[in-house]
Amino acid sequence: MIRRFWAVLIGRNKEFLRDRGALSWNLLFPFFVVFGMAFAFSDKGQDVFKVGVAGEVSALPPGFAATRHLKFVPISDEGEALGKLRHHQLDMLVRPGRPLSYWVNENAPKGYLVEKIMLGTDAAKPAPERKAVEGKAIRYVDWLVSGLLGMNMMFSALFGVGYNLVRYRKNGVLKRLKATPLRAAEFLTAQIVSRLILIMGVFTVVYQGSDFFLHYQRLGSLLDLYLIFALGSASMIALGLLVAARVTSEELAGGVLNMLSWPMMFLSGVWFSLEGAPRALKLFANAMPLTHTIDAARAVMTEGATLAQVSGHLWILGGMTVVFLVVGSLTFKWD
Repeated sequence: MIRRFWAVLIGRNKEFLRDRGALSWNLLFPFFVVFGMAFAFSDKGQDVFKVGVAGEVSALPPGFAATRHLKFVPISDEGEALGKLRHHQLDMLVRPGRPLSYWVNENAPKGYLVEKIMLGTDAAKPAPERKAVEGKAIRYVDWLVSGLLGMNMMFSALFGVGYNLVRYRKNGVLKRLKATPLRAAEFLTAQIVSRLILIMGVFTVVYQGSDFFLHYQRLGSLLDLYLIFALGSASMIALGLLVAARVTSEELAGGVLNMLSWPMMFLSGVWFSLEGAPRALKLFANAMPLTHTIDAARAVMTEGATLAQVSGHLWILGGMTVVFLVVGSLTFKWD
């Protein structure tokens, strides 16, 4: 079994490395996007103020809650919200009550302005209780890089495995492999491991290379970050294999993979946070492996979270990987 698995693994790696165009694209595309976004958003901020509310937004003083250009985000974890406030991801944190309590970052210009706005409304009656925190700003590129690397992994996992497997079937490669002692589970596992090695190799080059120039502010462990992306990649590779388990048409495979990848790219938090989004949209996003990969990686990057603190995301990714692989193995056909 090991010899069969090893033969498929080595053969698939050689096939990818000999395809100079695919290899170059996987290496260069993330670089272009990361550096492009860093340049485009280096001096630009959001055009609204974001205020975290540790309680019900409806409990805020009416005049303050009705202020235009303030976005109120319900917060369930006050400690997590204070971490975001320290890194300028929130402009203010308020706790409704009589009197109202609020936190501002002494180093944040936006927090200063939001405080002045609030003190000029009915929220200042009775006088609110003021508390302060300090912290260095997380740049947009520090926040964005987890999403961009996750997106690149998603496309490489889904199309690099799923589309390639359909091509094997259409060209008769799988039909010839069927005549060998190779089993479906061995073949699919080798495909997952092969693509995982290649994806993590590209990830290492892109992340470390761009970090050399952009100097990411990473608060958590680099090893934790690698483990999260490895598990997320395995889950998305297994999803690609599941799609290609029985599909015989490249056109159909391309359509299904696009149908999976585009919602993930826009709803998994690659480009913007889903904080404050409708609950139904969040539930839909949480059904996608890319969402859990990015959320866990971003927590390590920008909040200094440990693996234990993001274990919920990791358990979900592990469960998705097992389910996709088992179902794909059971439904797989060689011809």
